[in-house]
Amino acid sequence: MNIVDIGMPRGANRPTKRRGRGSGSGHGKTACRGRKGAKKRSGRTTRPGFEGGQMPLIRRIPKKGFTAPFRKVYQVVNVESLNRFDNNAIVGPAELKKAGLIGSMREHIKILGDGKLTKIVTIKAHKFSEGARKILTTAGAKIELLIK
Repeated sequence: MNIVDIGMPRGANRPTKRRGRGSGSGHGKTACRGRKGAKKRSGRTTRPGFEGGQMPLIRRIPKKGFTAPFRKVYQVVNVESLNRFDNNAIVGPAELKKAGLIGSMREHIKILGDGKLTKIVTIKAHKFSEGARKILTTAGAKIELLIK
């Protein structure tokens, strides 16, 4: 017995529905389209989101808020996390990325003043909070602004 000797089971290949071929076909008159309406007509369909005249979901849900299209997104790094670097180290975007403190080198970096700094480092970032500036200057760290 070979694979070619095995046939399809009975009922596996069914004939296609022949719509609109008279009442004897079982799919005559309305051709499975029902009565009246846009779905019955050829070439006519309802637009996306149409709910048969009911108020569509997109219009029922309240609209709220605004997202500025050109907003600046900052990756924040706390002062406390700069303690992992050595003394007199220059900490820039590459070093922060390598340490896993930021996700992308393309986005701007902001240093926030949460925690204490015990090491003296030179930190390069796009923005510093007032608290971070105060903590870094009192600890003896140098601040360099990156322009992007």
